[in-house]
This record gives sequence, structure tokens and C-alpha cells, in this order.
Amino acid sequence: MSEQRLIPKTMSTQHPDNASIPLWCDSDVIEGEKEVYEAYYAYSNLGCQEVMWDSEGKDIDPHVVRKLLTSYPDFFKEKILGRDVFLTYRIPNPMLEKVEKKVFLETLQAIPKHFDVAKQFYGNGEYAPVFEVILPFTSSHRDVVKVLRTYSEAVVNVEKVKIDFPDVTLQELVGEIQPKSINVIPLFEEWTCLVSLDSLLFKLLEATSPKYLRVFLARSDPALHYGLVPSVILVKIALSKIWALVKKEGVNIYPIIGVGSLPFRGHLSPSNLENFVREYKGVSTVTIQCGLKYDYPESDAKIVVEYLNRNLPKGEAEDFSQIEQTLLSVASKFKDAYYEF
Repeated sequence: MSEQRLIPKTMSTQHPDNASIPLWCDSDVIEGEKEVYEAYYAYSNLGCQEVMWDSEGKDIDPHVVRKLLTSYPDFFKEKILGRDVFLTYRIPNPMLEKVEKKVFLETLQAIPKHFDVAKQFYGNGEYAPVFEVILPFTSSHRDVVKVLRTYSEAVVNVEKVKIDFPDVTLQELVGEIQPKSINVIPLFEEWTCLVSLDSLLFKLLEATSPKYLRVFLARSDPALHYGLVPSVILVKIALSKIWALVKKEGVNIYPIIGVGSLPFRGHLSPSNLENFVREYKGVSTVTIQCGLKYDYPESDAKIVVEYLNRNLPKGEAEDFSQIEQTLLSVASKFKDAYYEF
């Protein structure tokens, strides 16, 4: 993969927070072939630069890259998958989701298959169609290291395994495994992780020495867990810590924020665009969830995506280090009141 890459501004997700069903879907649930079309729809109709392909707790099409490239060849000849638009797996966390352990491994093992499909389609292997995965419920830098090592040892290095006498390796049977490495995007959702994010990320930088780092901050789920006000405060403190670390260590960190269209879930809506971007200064990527995609006219959803693609990132995050403890005290009081309610 080339050293320089586009950091996507908009990430379409499969969060089912929509009340309306899209016209192209003939059932109450978007699944099967419709999920593949939804990915294409997000790219082509809405202009999303990235699609999250969610293998956490649900069945997904294991041949999504092949189906996208062969079903919509004209689009993907113009917009190269892995260079201009991106497909990013959300994988199960094997440290927590016990039933999904093999799905975690299966998802990582599928990445080289997608590479081979794209290489044949484009006639070269310059860009891997899938090279990043999102790890939910990240609580330690060790979680990320385990995923990186799993890909290296259980996916890439198996090509060196001897399968026949005297020196026949697996690579001779299945071909070279590409890409040789992937990036892991840690998703932070818990209170303790968000308020200690600088320490977690510093350890991650020390352990992995990445060229850059994408960090996913949950906003909609913490609202469910802790309430609206605490979720806003936690994300703002996390952004403040990220930008302080960027300045201190000189590494590029690109925050992603997971939001919905309702005020409680993040208030990314056509009527609140400028306020949203101002509210979450320092964010590089924003999720486009189903509520925004399907509960508004397509033209409105497209305006939101175009605005974000054009305006993110909107400056640096505010520095809250001097008032962090006061903010956390306020957040704790609101959390207690939310629990009582």
C-alpha cells in the first residue's frame, strides 16, 4: 500500500437507528445482498468515503469485495477501493465476546482473499481493499497488540508452513499472503478508557510505532450508558487528550466519532450541521448511521455527507486540561441523576 493515504471524513455504518426503510429494501431488515448494495449506495449516492463492514454479532457476506467490484465495475474503476473509498471491518473483540472468537479469526483470514480479488480486478496489488479493522470495547493497548500479532502470526506467517516433503510451503499452494500487515482502530466506549485515553494511546504508540493512528470514540452508546451530558463531556475530554498527545509526540492521530442523528445520540442532522462541527472540533471522521441515511430525504443526507467531506477536520480540539476535574465532577453528578431517573 502507498505510504500516503486519504483519511476518510465520512464512514457509513450499519447501526439500525432508523425508523424508515429505504425504498430499495423489500424487508424490515437490511441483510444479505441488500447489505452489499447498501455499501455501494453509501459510496455512490451519498458520497461516503468509507463503509464499516460489521462482523460483530451478525452474519455478513464474506465475499463483499468480489460482489462490489463485479456488480459495480464502472464505479470502482473510477473510485479505487483502498485508495479513494474504503471498506473497514468491525471485528468482534475475542477478549470479551467468547462466542465470537472464531469469527474474529475468520474475519482476519478473509483480508488476503479480498486483496487477491482486488488485485485481479485492478491488474495490480498497489492498494489493499481492506487494511484496517475496528476493535470494539478496547480497554488496553495490549488488546490492539494481540490483534496485530494474530494477523501477523495466524494469517501472514502461515504461508511459511511446510505442507509437503521436503520444502513445499503453504505459499506455493495458496499464493503469497497480502497485505503483510493491517492497522487496528481501537474503539473506546467506557468511561474509564475515555478519561485516561492519553495514557492508553501513549502505551500503544510505544508498543507499535505506527505511521499514524485512527482512534474511534463512541458518542451514541455512552449516552445510553451514562446520559447525554456525561457522554458529551467524556468525548470532549478524550478529544482534548488526543490533541495534547499529538502535539507532545508529533504523531498523526485521526479521531473518529460515532454519532447518530437524534440529539441524544450525537445530533448529526441536516439542521445542526454547523453546530455539530463546531461542537466536536478536532474530529477527522464522522459516522453516517442509518437514521441519517434513511429517515431524511436522500438529498438532505447527501448534503450532510458533502458538508463533512468538505469541512472536516475543523481545527484542533479545545484544551480542557485545566478544567478536566471540574468537568468530570459535573459529568458524575449528571450520571448519578441519569441512573436515578
